[in-house]
Order: sequence, then C-alpha cells, then structure tokens
Amino acid sequence: MTTANALEPTAPQRGDFAPDFLWGCATSSYQIEGAGQEDGRVESIWDRFAATPGKVKDGSSGLVACDHYHRWPEDFDIGRDMGLNAYRFSIAWPRIFSEVGGKPNEKGLDFYSRLVDGMLERGLQPWATLYHWDLPQYLQDLGGWNNRATVDAYLAFVDAMTRRLGDRVQHWITHNEPWCTSIIGNFEGWHAPGNTDFKTALQVAHHVLLSHGKAVPLIRANVPDARVGIALSLHPVRPASNSPEDLAAMARHDGLRYRWFLDPLYGRGYPQATLDIIGDAAPHVEPGDLEAIAVPTDFLGVNYYFPETIQNDPNHAPLGARVLPPAEGMETTAMGWEVAPQGLAELLHRIENDYHPGPMYITENGSCYTDEVNAAGEIDDVERRRYLQTHLAALRAAIRDGVPVKGYFAWSLLDNFEWAEGYLKRFGLTHIDYATQQRRLKSSGKWYRGFLRGE
Repeated sequence: MTTANALEPTAPQRGDFAPDFLWGCATSSYQIEGAGQEDGRVESIWDRFAATPGKVKDGSSGLVACDHYHRWPEDFDIGRDMGLNAYRFSIAWPRIFSEVGGKPNEKGLDFYSRLVDGMLERGLQPWATLYHWDLPQYLQDLGGWNNRATVDAYLAFVDAMTRRLGDRVQHWITHNEPWCTSIIGNFEGWHAPGNTDFKTALQVAHHVLLSHGKAVPLIRANVPDARVGIALSLHPVRPASNSPEDLAAMARHDGLRYRWFLDPLYGRGYPQATLDIIGDAAPHVEPGDLEAIAVPTDFLGVNYYFPETIQNDPNHAPLGARVLPPAEGMETTAMGWEVAPQGLAELLHRIENDYHPGPMYITENGSCYTDEVNAAGEIDDVERRRYLQTHLAALRAAIRDGVPVKGYFAWSLLDNFEWAEGYLKRFGLTHIDYATQQRRLKSSGKWYRGFLRGE
C-alpha cells in the first residue's frame, strides 16, 4: 500500500455511506479567483482590508490568489479526477453589481454561468454560496451590513444570480458563517471590514439573518425545485472545569456562539438569557423580522473545525467568558486548533437533538499544516490525511446513530488566500505554487481520490 493510501485503523470506506451521499470540496470566491480588477469587478471589503498595512500577516491580498478565474477548467478537472460528485463555490458580489440600484454586470454573470456549465460537464453538482464575506466596498461605505438597506441590495444580488443560474443550480446557501461576518469582522476586527463595536456586530448578525430569511422565498420563486439552506460555523463547547463559574461562562458563551444563530433560524427568537446580558447592545428588530428569519429551509450546512473550551473571566468582553487555547500536549493543526474528530459527532448530535433541522451537510471540514514539496515534487501531508480519515470515521458514527447527514465537503480543494493569514496557511488537498500557479495533488488528496473511487 502506498503512503498516500495508508489508512488509519478506523478509516472508513465509501461503501460505509449511502450510495447517494454527496462527496465534494468547498472553496470561496475571494480566496481563489483572483482577477481582482478584471471584467468589471469592483472593490470588496477584503480588497480594502488587505490593502491596509498590518491587517494581513504577509501583506498579501486576493487580487491574484489561485487565478481560478482563468484556470477553473484545470481545477474542475482535478475535482472530477478525484471522484467528487459535488462542488461548493461562492459568488463574488463585486463581480455582479458595481453600484446600488445598478444593472447586473453581464461579464460577471457570464463567468458564473460558464463556471456552472464546467461543473456539470464534469459531473459535479453545483452548490452555490451567495455570500462568503466579500461585500462590495461601496456598500460598506454606506454602513455595510449594519445598514438595513444592505438587505435590499443583497436581495437584488440574489435575484440576479438565481435568475441567471437557477435553470442549472438547484442547491443554494444564502450565507457562509454569519458569526464570522458579524463578530469577527465587526467586533473582534481581525476580518474585514475591521470594526470593533459589539452593538454593530449584533446588528450586522441580525441583518445577515434577516437577509437569509427574505432570500429563501425569493430563491424558491426563481429556481424550480430549489433546495435552500445556510452554512454555520459551529463548535461543541466545554467548560474549563466543573466549577459553577466555568459552567456559567460556558452557558453565556454558548448563548452567543451557538444559540444566537440557531434559535432564531428555528423559530425561537434570540435567546432571552443572552439578551438580558447584552442589554443596550441588542439589535434593533422590526416587527416581522423574526418570522422572516424562521422561514423553513431544506437543509442546514455545518462547518466544523474544532471544539471550544470556555473559562470564566470577568474581564473578558463582552460576556465574561474566554475561549482557552488547547491544553499543552494536545494535537493541534498549524492554525493552533485542537484536532478533535469526536467533536464533529458531538456537535451533530447536539444540533439534531436541539433543533431537528432536517437534512444536514458538512459544508466545510479541513485542516492546515505546514506542507513541504519534497525532492520528488510530492507533498506527503500525513497529518491532513489522518485528519480527513478520522473525521470521516466520526461522521460515519454519527450517521449510524441516526443523524441525517447527507453529504460532506472537504475544505478545501485548493490552497488559497487564508484571510488575515494571507498565503502563510494551507488548507488544500491540492498544493498551489503561487509563483507558478502549478497544481499538485497532495497525498491527502490522493487518499480522498482513492476513497471516492473505492481503490
């Protein structure tokens, strides 16, 4: 057996999953496309953020990235040859509208139309994410997601894309990780647009959820047999100890990190205990908003990377709860994230028990390691291969326990622009030499290929 196909003792086989299980990879527009100033694309908040000194660790941006805009046929060939039957991508809003109330950019629409045709030609079911963080800068200049008018601008974007692609794209994800859009981008500030105001962040979260709720019926009106959902970044949470203080801190953190998004999506409104804590930082909610947010969806996308351990810390804003780094000696990725495949099963069980959301899909799951090209031109990423195998084993266990997961999208098909980390961190199953744009399948990608092909 080759190194690339070496198995963990508990590694699953494709036959352990249903014949109609979806197997894919995921990407996002800003992270891979490049062509940042071509064919009518306008500036995004990530262009502005990356151009601000000190915001991205290596001073880079997504203006070129993986040049997927020009090289997508090669990338899709890699996906087809890997044995994927689905592909999750996102649509760059700045390619479609250059101003509020303007007409859609035909060159942008045509690009995504060609992209979808390319997927279908290779047997890849397209899963379109409408928003993966690259808000047009002109909307940010008007207040961004803090401004309720951005909801209307988003709906115009959704309308344009679903009209153009709805004859070929059935699966739509309204938003990727509203937590990151709101909290990381507008309170913690280490993602675009770089704001650091808690009240703003919560208003942003509300408007993002509202835009989701209003988009769902619009998508269904435009797309025959549409399947619509949202992708949330979620973590199982654990107390640092069994002390009453740490248990209470965990509950406070959970109210914002987990329930703040899931509760309103499933008709419960914002958690009252969290509202009581945040006081005046609570978002402005207009009549009918919560009803709109709670629109029934066809699936829930779950992005899982690691669990969180929570410690009471009265000095840690905004909830007096701190996320601890992994304990010494614990296995971590190059991002410093705990490797905890059992956390995936734990999380899926909790979501199912708490909300019964219907079909779930793992819309992201992956790992970052320090990849090196050896003398033979190969990347033997043993840790990422093991990560993939152990997480698929955990997923298999959850499904056997009755959790209705119907598909898995590995993050990511390609190494890419990793947001504030720039090009310093690699998550891909395919290695990108950014100087030459050469693609090389890593041993993790070769293992996934063998798994999918039953080799």
